Amino acid sequence: MSKKLDHILVVDIEATCWDTGQQPRGEVSDVIEIGVCPVEVSTLTRLEKRSILIRPERSSVSPFCTQLTTLTQAQVDAGVTFADACKLLEKEYRGPDRVWASFGDYDRKAMERQCKETGVRYPFGPRHLNVKTLFSLVRGLPHEVGTAQAVEMCGRTMEGTHHRGADDAWNIAGVLVDVLKAARK
Repeated sequence: MSKKLDHILVVDIEATCWDTGQQPRGEVSDVIEIGVCPVEVSTLTRLEKRSILIRPERSSVSPFCTQLTTLTQAQVDAGVTFADACKLLEKEYRGPDRVWASFGDYDRKAMERQCKETGVRYPFGPRHLNVKTLFSLVRGLPHEVGTAQAVEMCGRTMEGTHHRGADDAWNIAGVLVDVLKAARK
């Protein structure tokens, strides 16, 4: 398939986490939400905000994780499998054919790691944009900033709940749109 430059798929991952920073014995961090916000390149328009909830198979949602993300074990238990979420990204969003973006490398590494560990085909192609680094370089910043600070620096307000995949993908897509608009001037 040929490379499609019509949309950039902005993705934000939420995963099981613990307040100690280390997973409990016998548990492995699992992706529990994939937020997706496609940006139409020709118009620089955010097209949708979608949350794909995923049942964790190797860990459970800790109270800390619920406090951070608002996601509960019951909510993610009603989600799809990680394999089905990846198939959805491939088919509905044409993930392997399109450029995809995230804020930093965490999301890319988390997806690569879980795909490798679980034997699931990686749902994206090799063209990944790190919006965190791109934003900082375009702005001439001496260091990278977090999502909330980047949104604020763009004159935007964070929408939704921070650390929810769909809301973060939407906000990150807004930052990316502003960077691309500035580049087109």
